[in-house]
Amino acid sequence: MRVLLVGGGGREHAIAEAIARSRKSPELYVAMSKKNPGIAHLCKDFLLVKETDPAVVDFAVKNMIELAVIGPEAPLAAGIPDLLWDAGIPVVGPRKLAAQIEFDKAWTRNFMKKYGIAGLPKFRVFRKGAGGSNEFIDELGDVVVKPAGLTGGKGVRVMGDHFNLEGAKAYAREVLNNDDLVVEERLIGEEFTVQAFVDGSTLAFAPAVQDHKRAYEGDKGPNTGGMGSYNDSKDILPFMRKSDYTDARKIMTEAVRAIRKETGVPYQGILYGQFMAMGNGISVIEFNARFGDPEAMNVLPLLDNDFLDVCQGIVTGTLGRVAFKKQATVCKYAVPSGYPDNPVKDSPVQIGDTGDALLFYSSVYEKDNKVYTTGSRALAVLGMADTIGEAEKRAEDGLCGLKGSLYSRHDIGTDALILKRVLHMEELRKDH
Repeated sequence: MRVLLVGGGGREHAIAEAIARSRKSPELYVAMSKKNPGIAHLCKDFLLVKETDPAVVDFAVKNMIELAVIGPEAPLAAGIPDLLWDAGIPVVGPRKLAAQIEFDKAWTRNFMKKYGIAGLPKFRVFRKGAGGSNEFIDELGDVVVKPAGLTGGKGVRVMGDHFNLEGAKAYAREVLNNDDLVVEERLIGEEFTVQAFVDGSTLAFAPAVQDHKRAYEGDKGPNTGGMGSYNDSKDILPFMRKSDYTDARKIMTEAVRAIRKETGVPYQGILYGQFMAMGNGISVIEFNARFGDPEAMNVLPLLDNDFLDVCQGIVTGTLGRVAFKKQATVCKYAVPSGYPDNPVKDSPVQIGDTGDALLFYSSVYEKDNKVYTTGSRALAVLGMADTIGEAEKRAEDGLCGLKGSLYSRHDIGTDALILKRVLHMEELRKDH
């Protein structure tokens, strides 16, 4: 089977590994903007191209691709899946109208309101160049300020974490110069992510994962694309209630049904729901139209099904039961020193013995058989075991095999950080 993967980051390396494990003896072709050494090793041929470039479609047609899998969000927003379907190539990744759920936050909030989808915080949308945001910020008093468009996980700013009331107003004005704006009430709780395979009507859910956006240990510092993540050996995380997961599944199912109603297009691909567990239930932080990075690395290695069987189910509307191994995983990113504000670039990385950990290449490049950093997240290690504690130890062993001007958050997946989350949720729930 001839398969095209679009994208060249750590998430796409995890997808490429899942494709390579298939019993269908796939021939993998990849379109990516930079050569990812881990992915290049797994594919028959690759094209170095901007992932939003229609040349991706020509490459697919030329290689008689039978199935395409889209990794990142930019090609979804650019309508690459639509072009591939038009060329007769089935795609795991929603068409542009359906992918709006990620790339237009203003559309998504209004869509949730229109269809009565649960978990909607108080919000208001302000159009580019418009006024009125100051008054709404004053009214809510504690806010999150979001550009409506794609920001690579780094454009959302939270009051208290990033600025005070006056800072929120200033950032809102800055956003409105370039983009539409969403202002929302700040949600207090613990974030978790649920990812699902979707065939247009059926959703098959992966275990819940928690990502760690903050750059430094103890959840300090600026937001990043994600420093690491973990899941437990069951569907829920230690700080979650079963109802949090059930409610998240219900919200995602309602969203998929409503997308078809609103756009006339079936949602076929991956749906990522990011939620806040709070004292009185859950709220929706955002939806993404693809796997998370790093969250893809937690769930894809646990997949019991043949990944390409699942993909075929998605594109033909016949998705069946999907099962995951009952194991815990801990993923930790190694990033260039100084990341995210002033990262070291073009710095060599030595990859030694990573033990039992899986290794995923992200934003690195190869030159003269040496691997170098680019300034973005470089490499990720994944520990898998029966418990989070054991998986965390394996991830740490994996990090020990990486040498260079690198930094990692060593607290991800540790008992101390997880206990902090559990106690936080107990405190929030005691009055409910």
